[in-house]
Order: sequence, then C-alpha cells, then structure tokens
Amino acid sequence: MTEVPAPSQPIPEVIQKAESLFKQRTNISNLREAVKLLAAARSADNRNFEVEWKFSKFSYFLGKNTTDEKESSAAFEKGKEAGMIASRMEPNKPDGYFWYGANLGELARQSPVTVGIKSVTDIQQAMNKVIELDPGYQKGSAYDALAQIELRTTMTGGKAEKAVELLEKALEIEKDHTGLRLHLAEAYLAVDKDAEARKQLDMLLQMKPNPDYVPEYNEDVSNAKKMLETRF
Repeated sequence: MTEVPAPSQPIPEVIQKAESLFKQRTNISNLREAVKLLAAARSADNRNFEVEWKFSKFSYFLGKNTTDEKESSAAFEKGKEAGMIASRMEPNKPDGYFWYGANLGELARQSPVTVGIKSVTDIQQAMNKVIELDPGYQKGSAYDALAQIELRTTMTGGKAEKAVELLEKALEIEKDHTGLRLHLAEAYLAVDKDAEARKQLDMLLQMKPNPDYVPEYNEDVSNAKKMLETRF
C-alpha cells in the first residue's frame, strides 16, 4: 500500500484559511488563493469530504466572478468534478449535489448547445436530491436553480409558471434572499404579473445584506435597479 504524504498544514487549518479568504472575495485574488489552497489539500488517494465540497463551492464563485472565460470554464469544470466526488462520499448530505449542480448549471449557461441540452436532467436530479435532503440548503437555492432551468428552457418545454411556483416555495423557506426575489420578479414578468414583479423588486431594495454574501447582495441590488429602469 502506497503511503500518502502528509499535507504541509493540517486540513482544518487549510479550510479555515480558505474560508477567511473567501469572505474577502471582493478582491478576486483572495478567491483565487482560497481555491488554490483547497486544490493543494485535495488528494485522490485520501479524499476529504469537506475539502471536496468547499473546493467545489469556491470554484463556482471563482467561475462566476472572473472575467477570464478560460479561467471561468476551468473553475466550473473542476468544481463540477469535486461536487460529484463529494456527493459520492456523503450521499446523504446535500453539499456535493448542490455544488455539482451549480457548477454544471454555469457550464450549461456558457455552452447552451453542447452542454446545456444534455445536462438539464442531471442538474434537475442533483437539485431535487438537495431538496429531498435539506430544502433550506443555501437558503432555498436548489429551488432557484430549478426555476432558472424552467425560465431558460421555455422553447423546449420549460414553463415560466413552474418557475414562479418554485421560487414562491423557496421564499416560504427563506424570505431574506435577494437572489430569490430578483429571480421571482423575472419570473413574474414572464407571466405578465408586472405588479407582483415590482413588489418583489421594491422589497429587495429594502433588504439589508447578509454579512456573508455582501458582493452577491450588491449585484442583486444593481440588477434590481436596472430592471426597474428598463421594464417599468
């Protein structure tokens, strides 16, 4: 049996450092460093569940925030693989399924023809598994992911009405999620419920940011203001 070399730092310390950098992700170099730290802690011969799913999560955020298309695609691809590994390691925990599906969803968005069409079922299965295990995981974001699929595939069977239903259900679980309200406003507009859409945007702009997700809050606020300017 081959002996696995011990990491230069204990895994808990590496994870703690990576999480600290992730919290400072408004500077993308911190996000890159967080991903790099966890990448170095990964080992095919000695997998660690927490390392795998957090590497998947941080890779997703790196892919979303970088302006380099190659870096973005590579981050999502590695995040997808790590999420899959995590889901196999701990099939009764939602983390691996969610971040696998989230990364695959972004790859599908980047390549709607070559990746998107083929991956819809895989994303849906992953997010439905998350809901089965923990409906409130990531503040109901599995419902949001399913709703986005419905909105993006209206030409091939997706239904905006189903997206509304999913997002309304998510908001029953988590009312303080700006992304859910933004996407519900989009879904309401798609079914010609302009007044309800306006109400969601107004509520979003009155919300305070979650300290752990300030960059995402700022982006949601910016998008809500643009929607109010252009759609009403």
